[in-house]
Amino acid sequence: MTTASRPVEQGAMLLLVVLIGLNLRPFLTGPGPIIEPIRAGTGLGYVGMAMLTLLPTLLMGVGAFASPRLQARWGTRRGMLTALVLLMLGSGLRLLVPDGTTLILTALLCGLGVAFVQSAFPGIIKQYFPGRVAMVTGLYSAMIMGGGAIGAQLTPLLAGGGHDWRAALAWLALPAAIALACAWRTLSDRQSRPPEPGLARRLLGRPRTWQLMLCFGLVNAGYSTMVTWLAPYYQQQGWSAADSAGLVAVMALAQALFAVGITLLARGRDRRPWLWLTLLLQATGYAGLLFWPGQCPLLWAAVCGMGLGGNFSLSLVTALDHLPAAQQAGALTALMQGGGFLIAAMGPLAVSLVREASGSFAGGWALHLGLVGVVMLICLRFDPRRYPQAMATA
Repeated sequence: MTTASRPVEQGAMLLLVVLIGLNLRPFLTGPGPIIEPIRAGTGLGYVGMAMLTLLPTLLMGVGAFASPRLQARWGTRRGMLTALVLLMLGSGLRLLVPDGTTLILTALLCGLGVAFVQSAFPGIIKQYFPGRVAMVTGLYSAMIMGGGAIGAQLTPLLAGGGHDWRAALAWLALPAAIALACAWRTLSDRQSRPPEPGLARRLLGRPRTWQLMLCFGLVNAGYSTMVTWLAPYYQQQGWSAADSAGLVAVMALAQALFAVGITLLARGRDRRPWLWLTLLLQATGYAGLLFWPGQCPLLWAAVCGMGLGGNFSLSLVTALDHLPAAQQAGALTALMQGGGFLIAAMGPLAVSLVREASGSFAGGWALHLGLVGVVMLICLRFDPRRYPQAMATA
């Protein structure tokens, strides 16, 4: 590669980071604000609607464990292109869904595609931008959250502008097609190197891997719950679909801004003070939703979004910090996301069961408030001076 072509290649990669990040959440955030038309058109109950988030999130977890081997077998380019095709098809086919079961199947298609993409991408970022890992990871995280805001805001606008809910969800295939075209031109045909023999097994033998999984999972269970049930929570209190969608969009926009901002502020290798800040913000947001839902709801959504977005990007950076080699760090991050998303998938289901039993979503916010406290205690262990010891057998 020539010195003249390197800035061009990195610029193209940055564009790809933006486009791909924008496509990883709209399929999850889009249905929530138009939940009542979907329920009326499909017959899905609250537990069934939770499956639209739970099942693809489970696939994100399972897919993260398989991602390193798939990259080695198919190559990064082929894997990424296949994943983006699945994401595009999952959204596009929602135009034709006849019932709730088929709608859930489209969510599974999207989840399969996203599972590969978000497991592979942190390692790709570390490989292409070794000196700017935190900044580019913050950008990538911000685009993920920004895409969530777009999905939440776009679907009720489309559904209220002459499209039915199926067409509103299907329009999300368009940005996926644009990302696919960009990936086709930008990614190389070079095969990924096979994973080191036994690397995943060795990483899973370290308690630190499981600690990272647990923290990532418990925090993202809160995100899964917010995108699934925040809008219905306020619709239950008399809000319109458009107004409640605005809350989800505000949350996602705050996530995007803080995902970038905190990586610029968090100087030095010790990420713990900044991780605790993000957790305090989440706790404040959940407490507001639980105790004062009618007072400053935009504030609670924004503060919770700041905490969730900042924690997401810092969690990726913290995992990447643990190991110096891009391949090993990428594998650790994939495992963290794999186990983490399996845990995160349970959030919407747990809250839907609370809702069915009590008639209110309030118990769900209390649950997540307690989980934030658990994560704060685990984060005490993330002392960068002890990373070599924590990952000694990797």
